[in-house]
Amino acid sequence: MGVPAFFRWLSRKYPSIIVHCVEEKGKECNGVRIPVDTTKPNPNEVEFDNLYLDMNGIIHPCTHPEDKPAPKNEDEMMVAIFEYIDRLFNIVRPRRVLYMAIDGVAPRAKMNQQRSRRFRASKEGVELVEEKNRMREEIIQRGGYLPPEEIKERFDSNCITPGTEFMDNLAHCLRYYVADRLSNDPGWRNVTVFLSDASVPGEGEHKIMDFVRRQRAQPNHDPNTHHCLCGADADLIMLGLATHEPNFTIIREEFKPNKPRPCALCGQMGHEIKDCQGTAREKQGQHDEFADTMPAAEQEFIFIRLCVLREYLARELTMASLPFPFDFERSVDDWVFMCFFVGNDFLPHLPSLEIREGAIDRLVNIYKDVVHKTGGYLTQNGYVNLERVEMIMQAVGVAEDNIFKKRKEDDESFKRRMKEKRKRMKAEQQGPAYLTTGQFAPHALGRRDRPEPVQNARHQAYDMRMQSREQHNKDAAQSLKAMIRNGGNVSSYSDSRGVKRKAEDSDSEPEPEDNVRLWEEGWKQRYYKTKFDVEVTDEDFRKKVVKSYVEGLCWVLRYYYQGCASWKWYFPFHYAPFASDFKDIKDMFTEFEKETKPFKPLEQLMGVFPAASGNFLPQTWRNLMTSPVSSIIDFYPDDFAIDLNGKKYAWQGVALLPFVDERRLRAALADVYPDLTPEEVKRNSLGSDIMFVGKSHPLSDFIHELYRAETQEIPVELCHGIQGTLNLDDDPILPDKPVRSPIPMLRDISQNSAIGVKFKDPHYADGFVFKAVLLPGAKIPNKVLKPGDWEKGNREPWRPQLGFNPNRQQAHLDQSGFRVWKDPQHEKQNLNLLLVTSRYILKVRVNSFALTLVIFPFCTLDLTIRKPLKHDKHTAASETSPCDDIIS
Repeated sequence: MGVPAFFRWLSRKYPSIIVHCVEEKGKECNGVRIPVDTTKPNPNEVEFDNLYLDMNGIIHPCTHPEDKPAPKNEDEMMVAIFEYIDRLFNIVRPRRVLYMAIDGVAPRAKMNQQRSRRFRASKEGVELVEEKNRMREEIIQRGGYLPPEEIKERFDSNCITPGTEFMDNLAHCLRYYVADRLSNDPGWRNVTVFLSDASVPGEGEHKIMDFVRRQRAQPNHDPNTHHCLCGADADLIMLGLATHEPNFTIIREEFKPNKPRPCALCGQMGHEIKDCQGTAREKQGQHDEFADTMPAAEQEFIFIRLCVLREYLARELTMASLPFPFDFERSVDDWVFMCFFVGNDFLPHLPSLEIREGAIDRLVNIYKDVVHKTGGYLTQNGYVNLERVEMIMQAVGVAEDNIFKKRKEDDESFKRRMKEKRKRMKAEQQGPAYLTTGQFAPHALGRRDRPEPVQNARHQAYDMRMQSREQHNKDAAQSLKAMIRNGGNVSSYSDSRGVKRKAEDSDSEPEPEDNVRLWEEGWKQRYYKTKFDVEVTDEDFRKKVVKSYVEGLCWVLRYYYQGCASWKWYFPFHYAPFASDFKDIKDMFTEFEKETKPFKPLEQLMGVFPAASGNFLPQTWRNLMTSPVSSIIDFYPDDFAIDLNGKKYAWQGVALLPFVDERRLRAALADVYPDLTPEEVKRNSLGSDIMFVGKSHPLSDFIHELYRAETQEIPVELCHGIQGTLNLDDDPILPDKPVRSPIPMLRDISQNSAIGVKFKDPHYADGFVFKAVLLPGAKIPNKVLKPGDWEKGNREPWRPQLGFNPNRQQAHLDQSGFRVWKDPQHEKQNLNLLLVTSRYILKVRVNSFALTLVIFPFCTLDLTIRKPLKHDKHTAASETSPCDDIIS
C-alpha cells in the first residue's frame, strides 16, 4: 500500500513487535546437497498453522533484483521464485495450509495507481537509456574507458500484470512446483496448498483476506489458528489487525537502506551513472577471480508480531470515563481507519497529514479527545459513522495552518543542518595542508602495523622541506590565477585560496518551484487554483471533491473488512481536499452500486499499460494505443507531467495522467474482440482457485472420487475445518500420472503423488456482514511486553531478538576464544566446521586455550583442528569428528 515511511514509523514507535527469523540452512557433504528437514520443530520456537504468500512481493525481486545480477531468461526467473518459496517454507514450516495468491484484475480504484506506476516505469526506462547514451559519448570523448555495451533485451517488469503470457506461464510453473513438493518433500506431505493465480480477480493480499474472513465465519473454524502472512506492503499490518485473529504474524524481508548498486555504465561499485569517470576497473582478487561477481549478502527475514502490536495499542488506546463501554476491538478498527488518512493505494493523503511529522500520533490524540463527544466509535464491521468522522476532521482542520508553518520551519532547519554537515565533511576530507611521512607520519591508535624506521635522517628532513615548498608553490599559483580572473581584487580570493566556489557551498540550492506555499496566508485559495484550476469560492466544486473523498474512505474500509464493495468506483481527482473542508458530510454517502463486475485481464492491460508496453497485447488492440485515428488515443500520452506537490524527488510526485473512461474503452474494444486467437481468449477469461493435496492427505481419496462424481462440499473433518466447494479442474494434476516440467532445466515428475481440484470459498447471502470481533474460544497469547518496554524507545542500545523465545542465548566467544582467533599462529590452520544437532555448550581445547562457542539452542558449532592435539578427556570427542569436510 502507498504509505511511505509507515513501517519505519511503526517499528521505531513499537520496537518489540519485530523479531529476527532463525533460518536453518541446508547442508552439503561430498558434493551432495542435504535439504532441511521441515518436519522437525520450527527453530523459531513457534508453530504456524497457515502460511499465506502475497506472490507479487516475491515475483518482482526474483525477476529483476536490485542487489545481484538479474536472471538471464524466464526459466531462471521461475527457478529463483521456487527457491524463494522454499526459503519461506523452511523458516515458517506451516502445518495445515499454504496459500499462494498472485495479483489478479484489481478494482478500478486500484487500477489508477497501477496505471501511474507503469507509465512512470516506462518513462524512467526511456530516460535511463538516453542518459546512458549521453554519458557514454561524453566519457569516450574525454578518453575514458567503458566496457563494451551488452546487447540484451531489457526485462519489462510491466509484464507482471494479469493477462500477459508471462503470468500465464508462471501459473503453469507454480502448478508443477506444488506437485513436485507434495510428491517429494516430507514437510509438505499433510499441507493443503491453494493457488490463486492471476486469472482470479482481486489483489493478492485481499484474496488472502477474503479466504480468512470466509473461513473464520464458518462454525467449525479453529479460533486459535496461527496465521503467518508474507509480504512487504504496509497495508498487510492493517489487514492483519482487521481480521481480529489473536495469532497473526507477518514475515517480510529486513529492510536495509543504502544498498550499494553497480554503475549502469561501467558496472563498478561506489558511484552512480552521473558520476561515472570511465576509469579502468581494478583487479578484484589475486587472479581477478571476482571480476564478474557483485558483492551481496543473502537477504534476511523478520517477523512482525501483531499480537504484540495489539498489546501496544491496548495501552495507547485505552480511555477512562467514557460515556459508553470501552471495546478494545472497536478502538483497533478506528485506529486502522485513521491510518487511511495518511495514505493508501486508493486515495491521496490529506495535505496536512504526513507520517514523518507524527500525523498518526496527532490523529490518535485528537481521537481520544473527541471520542467523549462523539458518543461512540467511528466504525463498526467496516461501516463508517460519518457524523463522528466529521468531528475528527474539523479538529485536524483547526490545526492545519500551524501544521503547514511548522513544516516549513522544520524544512528550513533541516537544510541548515545539512549544509553545515556538508561543510564539516568537506573540511575533514581536505585534511591539513601537509602531512609528514615515514616514522613521523600519524598513525591510528591500536594499529599493529608499525611505521618504517628512518634510514637517513638528513635525507628525510630534506624531503619534508621540499614537499612543504612544493605545496606552498601550488597554493600560490592557484591564488595568482584566481586574482587574474577577478581582475586583481585581492579580497575575493584571499580566504578561498583561489578555489572557485561550488554550488554545494552556496546558500541556496536548486529546488522545485512551489506555487502553493502552504505556509503563507491564502494557501487554500492558491491550492485549489493551482491543483484544480478553480477558485476557492466555488463551493459546489469543493463539495464534489469532498464527497468523492468521503465515498473513498467508506469504500476502503469496506474493502478491508467485507470485501470489494464496488469494482467500478474510483476517486476521480489527483489531489485530496483539506481536512477543514469536511463539513456536513453526514449525508454525502448512501451506498455503492450493486453487482458490479471486474475488468477482464486484457481489458485491464488496456487500462494500465503505456503504449511502450503494447507488445504484451494483441496486434489490433495495440494499434488502439498508437494509431492517430484511434478513438482512445488520448488515454496513452507519450509524455506527461509529474507534479512534485511539495516533495523533493520525482517518485514522490503526482503523475498527471488522464483518467480512463470505462465506457469509451469498452466501446473501442468491442471492434477488436473478434480478432483474439483461442489462446488469447483463454488468457482473457477469469479463472478459479486450485486446491492441491498429497496422496497421504485425508482429503486425497475424497477428491479422487470427486472426479467420478459431481460438485461437492468439503467434509469438515477432513481438512482442519476448512470449507468450500470443489469442482473438477479442466487440466487436472492426478496421482500416479506424470507431470511434465515446463522448465527445461528441471526434471519431469514421473511418480506424482499430488492431486488438484478447483476450489471456491464458502458463499454467503447478499448483505451478510462479517463480524470484526474476537471469535468465541479464542485464546489471547501470553503478554510479551514488560514495564520497561513502554519507556524504552530509542534511548537504549537495540539488540535484535532471534525467534519467538526472548530468553534465547546469543552466540558469542569468550575472551580466550578471541585471543585464539587473533593469534597469527592459527590464521592458516585448517578448521573443520561441523554443525551438530545438540542443546549443549561445546568446549574445545585449542593449544591450551579453552574456546567456548555458545550457539543458538537448536545447534552448536564443533570446531576441530587437523593439527594433532594432546589426547585428553577434553579433546577426545573432537579428534574423532565424523566428517573432515566443511559442512556448514
